Amino acid sequence: MITATKAIVLSTLKYGDAHLIVKCYTEIEGLKSYLLRGVLKSKKGKLKPAYFQPLNQLEIVANHNNKGALNSIKEASVAYHYTNIYQDIKKQTIVLFLSEMLSSIIKEKEQNKALFSYLETAFVWLDTNKHTSNFHLLFLLNLTKFIGFYPEIPKKKDTYFELLNGRFSESKPLQSHCQGNTVFQFKKLFGISFDALEAVQFSALDRQEILHVLIQYLELHLPELRKPKSLAVLKTIFS
Repeated sequence: MITATKAIVLSTLKYGDAHLIVKCYTEIEGLKSYLLRGVLKSKKGKLKPAYFQPLNQLEIVANHNNKGALNSIKEASVAYHYTNIYQDIKKQTIVLFLSEMLSSIIKEKEQNKALFSYLETAFVWLDTNKHTSNFHLLFLLNLTKFIGFYPEIPKKKDTYFELLNGRFSESKPLQSHCQGNTVFQFKKLFGISFDALEAVQFSALDRQEILHVLIQYLELHLPELRKPKSLAVLKTIFS
């Protein structure tokens, strides 16, 4: 079936000398994987390897099958031209990290326009704003709204966060939890927009601890989640 849809590139894998396997999250049909034959060697083809950089936003015309095999892309164009995501080292590191996370997290093969719209809008914000050091933290927290386990909204007196149930409390939980300054800092992310991130102050250590909490929280709810290879690079860049 020929489908025209917006798509966000999650990952690319070189296959042989000339081919790419590309995983995309599409607006119309959720997660799809494509085999792009000869794209790395063809100089006259409609598909350019540069289109398939991590988190690039595309308009594609694709042949979608329902047999579990790889799909194919007939046409592709850039839906939104990033101005500096691929030039700014901090943004580039965030993009690599989040593309790995999303490749591991998103499994839906059904339409989810709310999730697609969130990804689309968030990455445009990342591209067009300067204060992005905490972007990945709020991005991952917000992402849990769309995949079904956003934490309970914390109260001012809460000093513990129970990871399994996503609950804040004043009393120490029996199960896996974080506490103290980590919880105090983590609570700063709740109820804010990306535009408010400029006013949120985290030390490098705070940022690492909050990221650790978020990844632990995701791992408990998504057992298949793989720790991204770019995590160490991300910690170095923002330390």
